[in-house]
Amino acid sequence: DSYCMHWIIEDPEWSLATVPHLTELCLQHIVHNFEKNPILDCLLPEHQKKVLDRLSTGLPLTVTANLISDEDYWKRCCTERWQVCDISNYGESWKRMFFERHLENILKCFIPNSTDPNQVLDLIPLCKDYVQKLEVDQFLPPVKVDQKEESDTESNFGLSEVPMHHYDLGVLITALPRLEELHLTYGVKDCGMNFEWNLFNFTYQDCCNLAVAVRMCHNLKVFKLTRSNVDDDKTRLLVRNLLDHPSLVELNLSHSLIRDEGAQAIGKLINRSRLEILDLCNNQIGHLGAQALAQALAKNSTLISLNLRLNRVEDKGGEAIGHALLTNTTLKSIHLGSNNLSEQTAILFSQVLAQNATLMSINFSCNNLGLVGGKQLLDGLADNKALTEFDLRLAEVGQEIEYLIQQIVWANREVARLGTLQHPPANPL
Repeated sequence: DSYCMHWIIEDPEWSLATVPHLTELCLQHIVHNFEKNPILDCLLPEHQKKVLDRLSTGLPLTVTANLISDEDYWKRCCTERWQVCDISNYGESWKRMFFERHLENILKCFIPNSTDPNQVLDLIPLCKDYVQKLEVDQFLPPVKVDQKEESDTESNFGLSEVPMHHYDLGVLITALPRLEELHLTYGVKDCGMNFEWNLFNFTYQDCCNLAVAVRMCHNLKVFKLTRSNVDDDKTRLLVRNLLDHPSLVELNLSHSLIRDEGAQAIGKLINRSRLEILDLCNNQIGHLGAQALAQALAKNSTLISLNLRLNRVEDKGGEAIGHALLTNTTLKSIHLGSNNLSEQTAILFSQVLAQNATLMSINFSCNNLGLVGGKQLLDGLADNKALTEFDLRLAEVGQEIEYLIQQIVWANREVARLGTLQHPPANPL
């Protein structure tokens, strides 16, 4: 008799339950081939969700930009790319955050005459419906040619310097219909040992291109051009293109080189626009420029905030602004810190405090108002119920007077707070 042995080979864990459903296999196929054949809208909602959860964040924007609106997908795109993501600055929209920051990064790394302009142009139809604000704190200049090539160029064409114009934003920002805020700084970050002054040269041609572009952005509400060496000539150029702008409500030209002539041009702009906030901090505006601003302020009915901190307006300028505020009924906040003001300005502002019922915030910090000036301000505040902020740090008014002034301001603030609690603002429909 022969001995027979039978072996049965099988997977002990195998079960019919592990066989994927046909629906699951289809969804896997859609995800795997999404770039070539993006199928989404025709799927049931629960199937769309499964596909979106599995899609790679590395898919081309030409595929995803106008097809995918799911915020969870764009949240993954953002968090995988950037460590810090705060959507409160982007209207609580992850998709808006992604496209604004993606476009900003391209602009920060763009090198004129080297980078392909299509990197920006091809992105416009993909991002134009989502970009509302651009913050670009760096613009790279063209790559400097080597010394031999530079010498040959100068000898052949009579040029004394290599053009250092930056990327022209005109085509881009005029093609963004929802753009409302533009924050720009022309300079180079983290240049280290490669520092050169021409890396921070905001040229007249740059200003020309930017001014024309901003004029064409009819929905632009906020324009900030800071730390960019904007001088009087460039200020006048910008103002010419901003006159009668239909939407602009905030202008920031702080930390620049604006003197009296530039401030005089801005004075004309104040009453030829809808400006509500004007920031000219850290410029070189003297009393003539301040007088021009004051003249405009006396007639203005839209501006609510004016920042002239770190300028050179002195008492002639301070008094002119004070006179304007005796008639102005719109301005709520003024910053005159570090302007070499003395008791002359304080004496006039005591009249402002006694008559003006609109001003809520005044900053006189880092001026030498003196004890007499402080006493005058205290007297002016006797019947004032509007002022809720008064900064007198390092203003030399004396500790006792400063304490008494702050007590009055604190009382006004409490009255305002209780009034808000009793009569809360109506919620917009």
